[in-house]
Amino acid sequence: MTPPLTDAELAASLDGGFTSAHADVNGVRLHYVAGGGQGTPLILLGGWPQTWWQFHKIMPALAAEHRVVAVDIRGQGGSAKPADGYDKRTMAADVHALIRHLGYEQADVAGHDIGGMVAEAVAALYPDTVRRLVVLDVPHPDESVLSLPLLPQGDQDAGITGAEQGPGTAYLWWFAFNQVPGLPEALLEGRERVLVDWLCRYMLRDQASIDDDAREVYARALAAPGAVRAGNAWYQAFVQDVADLAEYPPLSAPVLGLACPGNMPLIRGGLAERAADLTVAEVPDSGHYLPEEQPEFVADSMLRFLR
Repeated sequence: MTPPLTDAELAASLDGGFTSAHADVNGVRLHYVAGGGQGTPLILLGGWPQTWWQFHKIMPALAAEHRVVAVDIRGQGGSAKPADGYDKRTMAADVHALIRHLGYEQADVAGHDIGGMVAEAVAALYPDTVRRLVVLDVPHPDESVLSLPLLPQGDQDAGITGAEQGPGTAYLWWFAFNQVPGLPEALLEGRERVLVDWLCRYMLRDQASIDDDAREVYARALAAPGAVRAGNAWYQAFVQDVADLAEYPPLSAPVLGLACPGNMPLIRGGLAERAADLTVAEVPDSGHYLPEEQPEFVADSMLRFLR
């Protein structure tokens, strides 16, 4: 099998003049890919167990109207994987420092999954920096995360996947698995692709929407030293994140929430209590990985909102 392309090669493969770079900010080295025109800066933050590459299908379209910066958040992809700092408050400070490092006073910020949690924290904690916020499928952890079911609801062999269920019935076993120090690293070493394929099988409606090359990119990133530990740490910080959320001010920026059908209650309910100006839209025929399953719908929705 041909090894996955490097970040620099992946960036160069996209229309829009994208390049790969690093920045040392807030005590951590972050990798990012930037390209596009001179419009409003748009920061993209990805989730578990992926990298910035999860946005590759929408980056060229977004770059027609924005300066797009897709970031590997702390612990992800080509970014550093330090021992701590995985609470979303600290990760928001990383992103804010990167925005300033790049010379921007204000930017639009969009995030998916863990990146959505970080994006919301950036908007709450640095309201003068975030012009508009887009949250894809998962908002910031609140108290509801503390009562997620740990046992599967219904018949897991019935062919009903997590892409078709809401957070109350989808079997989110990895929320608990990722809490266990040391065990995931030991079990997944050399088997990272098994995890990527399982999550795709469970969370996608269209398996072909994340192809073999993309899955190899994510598996290779997970195989990097410290990557599984760092990704687990995002989840291990949830209790702290819930406590921090209670101290955040309300979201003052306009917010767009996009979600697959099963996660609409999560995205609407979570953001409705915190955002004064909220627009919510369902992404049709999609599972969790919205930018890869329905890139045209996601890009069009984002562009209309950001205009």
